[in-house]
Amino acid sequence: MVDDRVWKALLTLAAVGAVVFLVFQLGFITPPWAEDRADVRVVDGDTGEELAVVDAEVADTYSDRYTGLSDHDDLPEGEGMLFVHSSEGERTYVMRDMDFDIDIVFVDADREITTIEHARAPEPDEDGNDLEHTGRAQYVLEVPRGYANETGMRVGDELEIEYR
Repeated sequence: MVDDRVWKALLTLAAVGAVVFLVFQLGFITPPWAEDRADVRVVDGDTGEELAVVDAEVADTYSDRYTGLSDHDDLPEGEGMLFVHSSEGERTYVMRDMDFDIDIVFVDADREITTIEHARAPEPDEDGNDLEHTGRAQYVLEVPRGYANETGMRVGDELEIEYR
């Protein structure tokens, strides 16, 4: 039979593990293995032709995903933000505190584009939380508004992600 000291040690270890997991997941501390940038290539789903390369910030914690691009003044062409979720699911993104328009590209677990939304920034008297855009995704790529059309991105195209 296992004595009480072993049970206490196991419970303590489990509690510490849970706290560490929450600290990393909520973004209070960035884990050392986290990548903060990625080169995201958008490839035509039929021909394999490269359509675009985006230099993207990576948002892979709850805190980073919640803030998103709302703390940016603009988004130059060729740059973006890649939101990484732990699994595929229905995702809703809002334009909270945004100062500029963006394209929101929803991408499934197989890295195939499922939806492209063209999102406008809220007007001065408008709540950006009311400007919702939804799609099925594990990854979400945000780029300057119009960039998806300019580069020919469409549903069915694929993303290749190289973290750096």
